[in-house]
Amino acid sequence: MQLKETFERVKRASKSLALLSDDQRNDILNAVADAIIYNKVRILEANAQDLAKMEKSNPLYDRLQLTDSRLEGIAADMRNVATLPSPLGHITKQKTLPNGLRLCRISVPFGVIGMIYEARPNVTFDVFSLCFKSGNACVLKGGKDADCSNREEVALIHEILEKYGVNPDVVALLPATHEATGEMLNAVGYVDLCIPRGGRKLIDFVRDTARIPVIETGAGVVNTYFDKEGDLEMGKAIINNAKTRRVSVCNALDCLLIHEERLVDIVELVMPMAEKNVIIYADEKAYATLEGKYPLLEHATPESYGTEFMDYKLAIKTVASLEEALAHIDANGSGHSEAIITMNEATARKFQSHVDAACVYWNAPTSFTDGAQFGLGAEIGISTQKLGPRGPMALEEITTYKWLIEGEGQVRP
Repeated sequence: MQLKETFERVKRASKSLALLSDDQRNDILNAVADAIIYNKVRILEANAQDLAKMEKSNPLYDRLQLTDSRLEGIAADMRNVATLPSPLGHITKQKTLPNGLRLCRISVPFGVIGMIYEARPNVTFDVFSLCFKSGNACVLKGGKDADCSNREEVALIHEILEKYGVNPDVVALLPATHEATGEMLNAVGYVDLCIPRGGRKLIDFVRDTARIPVIETGAGVVNTYFDKEGDLEMGKAIINNAKTRRVSVCNALDCLLIHEERLVDIVELVMPMAEKNVIIYADEKAYATLEGKYPLLEHATPESYGTEFMDYKLAIKTVASLEEALAHIDANGSGHSEAIITMNEATARKFQSHVDAACVYWNAPTSFTDGAQFGLGAEIGISTQKLGPRGPMALEEITTYKWLIEGEGQVRP
């Protein structure tokens, strides 16, 4: 492996993190947060170099773009992480065996976490803050679209670490190449856990290629079901927010399911999205109702469903029952976030019970699927798998545990 030396340095440096107290970690996180604001011109200049290489019409442009307000938000999230309790050293189980052995299970870092992500330079700071707070070193593999931004951010982090006498090798940024991705996924003995954050193509590649443990995150085909007993005003606000707040993120709405008895309200329900130029791909029943009333209307195709648009596009599917809505989600969802809008509690509880997803909402938009919104400080990703963490992953989810056993000379018979 050409990057073996880099992996070795990070592995060695990870051991030094155990020597830091939680107060020291918090001081460094706050210092990096301050440096983000103080050096925002420098970061934005690097980001501008990346943006200049991408068309504004590209759905990833919004993910790639950093602004003054977004940097302030990133810094605020980092300061918030610093205020959270340490996830380390927690006793999660304790017992004494009949033979007198005392068992204690405590939370500990994974060691080295590898992160693969695409055109999202904010992830660099988020991953650093969560890994550093939880005692993990991190190996970052960003996409070429955000390489200038990522390199400037990691350089800034290294400067603060060196200022505080911490080995900067606890954070490493790999080259933005496919070869580097392959080397990370084969870094057995060096990288303890890999977390890919991106589209389905990236997730599938990592899962199929990796020889190190992987937690799947990111891909979000998100549905919202407007039930026959849904509140119209509430539905308008929820659907518009879920679709248009930020179209490029994984919790954005992709498909609106509507009960056929509420087609009479569909024009009013979706009209707020016209102001954001959302293109609607409607099935025949919805199309017939919207034709001549909604300005950006097209016929849905089978490919319209089960697609993560990451753009100002929305599919609409008319259903005759809750059961049909559940069947559609089961066939087309990705296990990320799903929602129901209804005033019928029994219907909502059945929906939440039957939908197999990490986050299932009742009368709220899926845009809330976010570590910071869940009170976790920030997130390293949204896990859509069932083995291990599920949903927003933050400090607790990137620790493991070990057993401590104390005896007084007992031997096993």
